[in-house]
Amino acid sequence: MKEIIAIIRMNKVNATKKALADVGVCGLHAMKVMGRGKMKVDFSVLDQMGVTEEIGGMLADGLAAGSRLIPKRMLTILVQDDEDVKKVVDTIINVNREGNKGDGKIFVAPVLDAARVRTGERGREAI
Repeated sequence: MKEIIAIIRMNKVNATKKALADVGVCGLHAMKVMGRGKMKVDFSVLDQMGVTEEIGGMLADGLAAGSRLIPKRMLTILVQDDEDVKKVVDTIINVNREGNKGDGKIFVAPVLDAARVRTGERGREAI
């Protein structure tokens, strides 16, 4: 089993849900989240402002330099096999790709087990 986590723009949720339903994906969770992707920072300018410490390419104080968090939606979808992963990921990309920064990110992670609380079923049967 795999978990697909997609961070997408708020205005793309309904189109994404419809496209996923059209390819046979009926179960997902959607959550409101706030975040941001990579931030390109001109460290020479920050050095002039007195901020000089960087760790691994990031400022020591994390989200510094006036960065703001952007409202997004996080979708989580569980699928059975790699064929389903490709179908879901391709569908999400096709709906959400506009060619702009902030179009989204998709992460795929293994799921070791699942349990249905009501029946106690485990593994594939629980999904």
